[in-house]
Amino acid sequence: MSEYKKPLPLITELSKVFYDGCKEEKLLYQQCKDCDEVVFFPKQLCSNCMGHNLEWKESKGKGKIHTFTVTYDSAPPEFAADCPYSLAIINLDEGFSMMSNIVECDLEKITCDMPVEVVFEPITPEITLPRFRPARG
Repeated sequence: MSEYKKPLPLITELSKVFYDGCKEEKLLYQQCKDCDEVVFFPKQLCSNCMGHNLEWKESKGKGKIHTFTVTYDSAPPEFAADCPYSLAIINLDEGFSMMSNIVECDLEKITCDMPVEVVFEPITPEITLPRFRPARG
């Protein structure tokens, strides 16, 4: 693992559960035990019923690309060496959406509604990030 020079996510007491899950190659989300609302990114309260009764669940890490962009140039300096790269919003099968990179794919072949699956990239000894690749099989 080479020295990582890009911005790192802010780890809070709440988000630490999510990032600890990523280190174990588990994509975690929350669900409200009172109203069944799916909650992502980690929160203290359910955005539907404002309840505090949230539990952590493990996603199967499968979903579809909702929308995406490919950056060929003019990226922020920290990301310029990665050009070209894709950033997408993924709709996960469990009912939440997240933003991540699409990897292990010819960028010209990325499409909306493309089935994808999570892969995990260790970027520092403390942080592993979820990325998505075209679903296999």
